[in-house]
Amino acid sequence: MKEGIGIKIGKQDIIWNYLSTFLQIGSGIILFPLILRMLSSETVGIWSIFMTIFSLVSLLDFGFSPSFTRNITYIFSGVNSLKKTGISTENLNSEVNYELLAGTIKAMRWLYTRIALVTFLLLTTVGTFYIFFILKRGFSGESHTIFIAWFLFCLISTYNIYTLYYDALIMGRGLVKRNKQIIILSQIAYIAVSVILLLLGLDLISIVVAQAISVLVKRILSYKTFFSPKMKLKLAENKTDNFQEVIKVIMPNSMKLGLTSLGALLVLKASVIIGSFYVTLDNLASYGITVQVVSLISSLAYIYYTTYVPRLGYLRVENDIAGIRSMYYRSIFVLLLTFIAGGFALTLFGNMILTFLKSQTLLLSQSMIIAILIISFLEENHSIAGGFLLSRNEVPFYKASIVAGLLTVILLFVFLKIFNLGVWAMILAPGVAQLIYQNWKWPLVLMKELKR
Repeated sequence: MKEGIGIKIGKQDIIWNYLSTFLQIGSGIILFPLILRMLSSETVGIWSIFMTIFSLVSLLDFGFSPSFTRNITYIFSGVNSLKKTGISTENLNSEVNYELLAGTIKAMRWLYTRIALVTFLLLTTVGTFYIFFILKRGFSGESHTIFIAWFLFCLISTYNIYTLYYDALIMGRGLVKRNKQIIILSQIAYIAVSVILLLLGLDLISIVVAQAISVLVKRILSYKTFFSPKMKLKLAENKTDNFQEVIKVIMPNSMKLGLTSLGALLVLKASVIIGSFYVTLDNLASYGITVQVVSLISSLAYIYYTTYVPRLGYLRVENDIAGIRSMYYRSIFVLLLTFIAGGFALTLFGNMILTFLKSQTLLLSQSMIIAILIISFLEENHSIAGGFLLSRNEVPFYKASIVAGLLTVILLFVFLKIFNLGVWAMILAPGVAQLIYQNWKWPLVLMKELKR
């Protein structure tokens, strides 16, 4: 295709992706000892709940963000129209269709304004009641500090949702390197503010304020990156009120992705929400810290795939099956290698390091860590396969995902109430629910497609 069209991803994008991920891990390495020394185990448990709620808030996006990202990639790959299913590869443009882009951006703003309002209402009502219940159940610290942190958390979570479409614009355009540079700057801000405020003794408020500043830095820089003077001029010249058509096109797959996200979050996050009613805050803290460290390993393992997601959309437009096949094999190789190396280090040295740092909270037992690592690997493996299938602008896995999520909730109650497995229930329920179908189904479907 001619200059200005297409998505180009190179080694620099991968390098910057690794750097940003290493810094995110570095922030954990820097802050974990300080957090675990400055905060009580109960407060660390509350922090784990905050982080889980932050993840659940993303469910309100209901699949629009990945749908918009994918369609922005199609627009910058030269398509003239968007389709509910599949990709419109007829009469590809030699330059970007700015009228279509302007309509898509307007649709984003319209939707995310409304999603942000719903987010704020749910957090300040249902969320506040839940936090009040958890504190009343057995929190021995100062509750007013937690509620101040919670109010700030509600505000920054709402703003984060409102501006979520910035991510879709940047990643859809293929600006991976710039996106990772922005993440690095926002992480530096997060680390600096967290350290200063924790040392000043501001407890959980320190982390929430640091998150707020980090989000603000990321969003401001993201806006300036995409909406350059040239881009603003092009969009102004191609104003359109036809954004409702874009919403109609995006809606079907977004709803399916929303159901998929609901299922995935039930699988990944229901353990903390439901488990908090059955296990102590101290055990919840150990579970939360262990899962966060494993999540860091997952992030590293996922880097190669996430870097090339915009390129994947372009390859679909070009129908380059050989290129897609090569990208998938490399993604799985990096995933496996990273989990083996990271899991080995975590299992052998994790608690030794925390003990040396005089942490008030330790990781779970080695057997539990190994179980979480295996379950996380299988989850990421089928997620990558699902992402490659999704690049066709089809969502074949939404029904299976919601079933797996509901099954996770059922198994959690069975394991916790009937078998009294405690933390083991929180580990095994999502693993069993996924192993029954999703862990093997989508890699198998993708492999059959790539053999063509």
